[in-house]
Amino acid sequence: MGAWALLLPLLMATAQAQVCSVSNAIFEVQENTNPSGPLTDIDVPAGQQVTLGPSSTPYAFRIQGTQLFLNITPDYEENTMLEAHLECRSGSTVVTQLRVFVFVLDINDNPPTFPFEVKVENIPEDTKVNTTVIPGTELEAQDLDKDDILFYTLQEVTPGASNFFSLVGTNLPALRLDRTLDFHTWQSMTFRLLVRDTQGENVEPSHTATATLVLEVQPADLRPPWFLPCAYSDPYVCINAEYREAVPTGHKLPASLILRPGPIHAVDGDRGINQRILYSIMRGQEDGTFAIDTDSGNLTMTRSVPSPETFTLLVKGEQADHARYSVTWVTIEARNATGSPPHFPESRYHGTVARGSGAGVEVKDATAPAQPLRIWAQDPDFPDLNSAITYRITNNTNFRMDGETVLTTALLADVGVFYAEVEANNTVTAGTATTVVEIQVLEREEPTPTASPSGGSTETLNPGTSQTMTPGPSRTPQPSGPPQTGGGSTSGDGEPGVSQAEDRRFSVVDMAALGGVLGALLLLALIALLILVHKHYGQRLKCCSGKDLESQPLSFDDQAFVAPQEANWAPAPHSSPGPTRAAAPEPPEPAPPEPPSTAAPRPASESPEVARDGDGPAAVRSILTKERRPEGGYKAVWFGEDIGAEADVVVLNTPASDAARTADSGSEASSDEDADEDPHADVPGAGSTYV
Repeated sequence: MGAWALLLPLLMATAQAQVCSVSNAIFEVQENTNPSGPLTDIDVPAGQQVTLGPSSTPYAFRIQGTQLFLNITPDYEENTMLEAHLECRSGSTVVTQLRVFVFVLDINDNPPTFPFEVKVENIPEDTKVNTTVIPGTELEAQDLDKDDILFYTLQEVTPGASNFFSLVGTNLPALRLDRTLDFHTWQSMTFRLLVRDTQGENVEPSHTATATLVLEVQPADLRPPWFLPCAYSDPYVCINAEYREAVPTGHKLPASLILRPGPIHAVDGDRGINQRILYSIMRGQEDGTFAIDTDSGNLTMTRSVPSPETFTLLVKGEQADHARYSVTWVTIEARNATGSPPHFPESRYHGTVARGSGAGVEVKDATAPAQPLRIWAQDPDFPDLNSAITYRITNNTNFRMDGETVLTTALLADVGVFYAEVEANNTVTAGTATTVVEIQVLEREEPTPTASPSGGSTETLNPGTSQTMTPGPSRTPQPSGPPQTGGGSTSGDGEPGVSQAEDRRFSVVDMAALGGVLGALLLLALIALLILVHKHYGQRLKCCSGKDLESQPLSFDDQAFVAPQEANWAPAPHSSPGPTRAAAPEPPEPAPPEPPSTAAPRPASESPEVARDGDGPAAVRSILTKERRPEGGYKAVWFGEDIGAEADVVVLNTPASDAARTADSGSEASSDEDADEDPHADVPGAGSTYV
């Protein structure tokens, strides 16, 4: 027994020396990294060989000599643990089996991903606030990195959309409604949903992902029908219009009544649903005088009204599904008609229509492009009697009248201008009236959506290069080309026709306005030029004009001046020398007499500044003086006290009768005295000229 105790340790040491062993059987390696050296060394007894057993992770390890190497770059998402099965053999006999484990450590190397790129979700308009409209499970992103915590952000693409929706939490991407929806204002909202696998943006490594979220607002039946035109008090309430009209007594009008401010027409307040509206008269129809069309709302007369009377009808507009309805008042006054002919308030109306419009399109008012063009005539004695008046277009097949509105009858493929004559016929009085409507076919602009209670967008027309259409019975667009000779045509409104269309960038009104402005500028330039010429060359012109004045007859009429009895001006007083004086609005006070001029008379041949007296051929008098003498048939240049001052040129051209009367004055002094006694003696006659 004691011998066995001594031999046992020796046998065990011998057995250990005959098996394979490793120093460490468990390792940890971060994914995406590969150790450059061996994982471990294998102690292999002499006479044995070590190999990888069949249960090893395929292709993950290799043995070189007695060292174990990692053969691949580990990836946590593929294998969280790698196993090496080592077998030591002696010949064909397996002596020892060893297992080495490599645990792969996860790192943040994968971005998160959404299960969708674009998600479209329908949200009912009547969804309650604080409702979760999309659960978080439908919006969550997936991240293969098991330890990552995802952070979500909702970014608006549609401006203002973030006022309506938000995420429940940063780490919980459930979508919540924060504000009441309105289909008329917001039909669709787009968001960008962003997810990040780190809380901070500057953390490394950090990965993000995005997805698009489109929310379509579905209309709900929240509003009753609205009678148009109506005034909005808020997006949910519109104050209905009330209608009025007048009809003649003793007549049953064959057509439907034309009401103010327009025909009876209601629309579903929820225009996204747009239920059909049915019309009926609820009250005021006891005698059956009026009837209403259930589908169109047109009001007609079933019989005539014998005497003046006022009818008040309560009209109901109800949705076809009978879910909601509205009511409005229609007031109809029966009056006696006097038989006066109708007349149009405007001599010409202006409308626009988009190029490419087909048949049945309303012509819009050029002054209010969002409103249809309405053409209606008035009876002077019966201004509201419009239902008795019918309208038709007499000379243009491209348009027709529908009540008071103008509709197209054909495709308008080209831009241009059409003229049409509209005739109004009063079926009661048989009176007629005509007017002209100018319709421009304009380029269509892309609609710009605007947030409005109606939820619609306004489509505008682009006034581009237009072609003028030939007025006449048939006005079709003509290609532009060289002008043709020959007589032109005249339209019903007196407009001269155009033999061939011309390419015009501006309308006739624009060109007329431009011509008026240019004419005014030209006139101002001419006035300025005359002022400058008079300022710098006035003296020379006055002196030189003496030669011509002598050769002209002494008596002529200028129609630009008023008659003597209508004159309200007088020459300016000579006590203030200065620039050339114009006509004063009031007669000046009488000036004291001045001494006669001492200028010696000279023959007319010596100087052009000599004028012959009317009393005799040899008598001459100087025309240069400091006195203003209103003697008939006499031309003079009068200076102020200072001979260097600018002169007032007074050309007194008195008819023969006045010249004979003034010749009897006898002297310059007596002329001055007469001027003092009669302040109007200096006033020239109708044929006089005063500069």
